[in-house]
Amino acid sequence: MPGPLAAQEVGVAPATIRKWVQLGHLEPAGKAGRAQLFRLEDVFAAERATRRAR
Repeated sequence: MPGPLAAQEVGVAPATIRKWVQLGHLEPAGKAGRAQLFRLEDVFAAERATRRAR
């Protein structure tokens, strides 16, 4: 699923998804053109991991 849609599903801003990738909390599952694609379960796992780290 594209980053903006994944962000909407998890309830964060698209910039947060990009930041998680930059920090190594989330790995893209692939690409569609220039857009990075993510598995929803990976996005939820990254959200849980960053929430615990606070």
